[in-house]
Amino acid sequence: MNAKINTALLLILLFLNPILFAQSQQKTVDQRVDSVMRLMTPEEKIGQLNQYSDDWTATGPVTVDNDKTRQVRNGQVGSMLNCKGTDRTRWWQEAAMKSRLKIPLLFGQDVVHGYKTTFPIPLAESCSWDLDAMTLSARIAATEASAGGIHWTFAPMVDIARDPRWGRMMEGAGEDPYLGSMIAAARVKGFQGNKLGDINSMMACAKHFAAYGAVIGGRDYNSVDMSERLLLEVYLPPFKAAAEAGVATFMNSFNDINGVPATGNSYLQRDILKGQWGFKGFVVSDWGSVGEMVSHGSAKNDYEAAFSAITAGCDMDMESRCYKNYLAQLVADGKVSMALIDDAVRRILEKKFELGLFDDPFKYCDAEREQKELNNPEHPKIAREMADRSIVLLKNQNNLLPLSKNTKTIAFIGPLVKAVKQNKGFWDVEVPGVDSSYIVSQWAGLVNKVGATTKLLYAKGCEIEGSDKSGFDEAVRIAKQSDVVILSIGERRDMSGEARSRSNIDIPGVQEDLLKVLLATGKPVVVLINAGRPLVFNYTADNATAILYTWWLGSEAGNAIADVLFGDFNPSAKLSVTFPQSVGQIPIYYSHLNTGRPVTNGDVPNTSYIDLSIYPKFEFGFGLSFTTFKYSDLKLNKNKISNTGEIEVSLTVSNTGKYAGEEIVQLYLRDLAGSISRPVKDLKDFAKIALNAGESKIVRFTIDKEKLSFYNQKLQWVAEPGEFELMIGASSSDIRLNSVFELVN
Repeated sequence: MNAKINTALLLILLFLNPILFAQSQQKTVDQRVDSVMRLMTPEEKIGQLNQYSDDWTATGPVTVDNDKTRQVRNGQVGSMLNCKGTDRTRWWQEAAMKSRLKIPLLFGQDVVHGYKTTFPIPLAESCSWDLDAMTLSARIAATEASAGGIHWTFAPMVDIARDPRWGRMMEGAGEDPYLGSMIAAARVKGFQGNKLGDINSMMACAKHFAAYGAVIGGRDYNSVDMSERLLLEVYLPPFKAAAEAGVATFMNSFNDINGVPATGNSYLQRDILKGQWGFKGFVVSDWGSVGEMVSHGSAKNDYEAAFSAITAGCDMDMESRCYKNYLAQLVADGKVSMALIDDAVRRILEKKFELGLFDDPFKYCDAEREQKELNNPEHPKIAREMADRSIVLLKNQNNLLPLSKNTKTIAFIGPLVKAVKQNKGFWDVEVPGVDSSYIVSQWAGLVNKVGATTKLLYAKGCEIEGSDKSGFDEAVRIAKQSDVVILSIGERRDMSGEARSRSNIDIPGVQEDLLKVLLATGKPVVVLINAGRPLVFNYTADNATAILYTWWLGSEAGNAIADVLFGDFNPSAKLSVTFPQSVGQIPIYYSHLNTGRPVTNGDVPNTSYIDLSIYPKFEFGFGLSFTTFKYSDLKLNKNKISNTGEIEVSLTVSNTGKYAGEEIVQLYLRDLAGSISRPVKDLKDFAKIALNAGESKIVRFTIDKEKLSFYNQKLQWVAEPGEFELMIGASSSDIRLNSVFELVN
């Protein structure tokens, strides 16, 4: 009787005390992991560290292996990627259930910006600066993908990228560590939901760890050479933010950092990630990156590569087979302890338990739920809203936009007007049994929008690439019949993405030549630029009447573009990455250090080019609206702050135009004199506010020691006493208000 009473009291206490209850739950997972691991053979443990791609699709170099099914049934595989749809995942899970211990498989997939419902590419979404919207887009992606049998997405990519030649810039959040950190946490929250194990949650993966966005020359897979301070201060913060948000997994990057491949880099994985940050999830290699250490020259053969990766902290080997083939031998040779392997296995099994796969291996293989979520009518609406928020208005001469819905004749011209799948961008998912009919082309978007009295005319004009101008005459003829021309040009969707580095990032082919002949007609021309990266388009920027940077907006692209063109949505996006005037300026970013001879020194030889301005074409944080905003009445509640204090900042923002709109108010700081040179400005906060025409709102920010801190010469995180400049503006260059305050001991 006493035992029963004590048990009942313990249960009551656990439910009344959330902390004790959480600890009890974690202990239960630990105990369950222990019970499984006690039964596992060394071969079965190593199997959990082995990930294969399904044979249907591949996102890396294909390894021919006709023995996968037998290996799964023997418990020699812990995870599969590129396996999607409830039928296929159930088939593989049934194979795993024939293994001795019936340990379920994990199914992973690159669900980068949507599953069936495709959202804008992540770089486009980042220009919304709307954290809630980005969380929601990831939430929808997780809901659909988990309904398709997927447990794990290889997203978000949180690499800071300052070189638009690098094609994978399209997967991330741009150039700034503060904004990138906020977005990393938002996307992790979206993918993972309230907790792992919920039916509409899937594990997120912070990638690529680390500094992949700084590859030399913008060339994919290339080396990275940087100071440790730069690594800590600029490239690691988004990863730390993802870890603090509870991200389940990390993925290694392909590059070496200062000569050490990331997959075999114990400083990154053991010292920082699992040590300083206390990360409890697991680390997966990128496709084949364990074996690729042989090509790097840091390992003699796959045996040494497996040793380097497992000792450095890489828990799962994606597709290189180095762990499968050599870990057992490394243990037998006394070079790798079973304790090291057990740690990796434990991390993986814990996630399988948290997902609920041991309780029900087929939990995510519900075909009825799959069809329901893939056809949820709310999802396209949310994708359209996200696409609306991702379009950047770069130019609007004479307030040409928004167009009137009573415009009599519109000429819609260009190689991307009637394209369908192009709108999805790179890293879209081919969902089994789903065709492209749900994707809204730009032409269809306009047809859906305009009234019966508006006549739409079409001409292709030219291809995306090539020198053929034979379609120009028809395009000019069509343009002359119109009141306004809309020209849709840009890259192909697969010109940005993995292994899509470009040395020339101009608009391809003769597309800008097409713009020239259309402008010669005297008609106003609105240019839509479709791309996965910042492009160089100086002629277009200087001569087009209006420009919308539409990126790749996903399955609702056409409707969203029409929303903005006709004013049903007032664009509010601002660039999360700097747009260069020329490849010769790259890398170019707003938070650069000053020099001893800055360009402001008049005729004195300075840090400039003799043939090119040092300034960008469009700066970080830039983006126009159909309305205008006034900033005024900046107030600081004090002009001195201590290490434990705060400064409250307030200002008034007023909508002085004719339209309701949203403004992204940006706060930058500069350390005026430090022990090391500091950037000319650093984004430290922002606020996105909605204002009706004529309305004003007070915006408030808080500045504390953390926002003033940096890594000094000794790599200590410090805030040094001295003066700081506070800058608030509509972009990194358009500073409207400023003040100076002091940090004192």
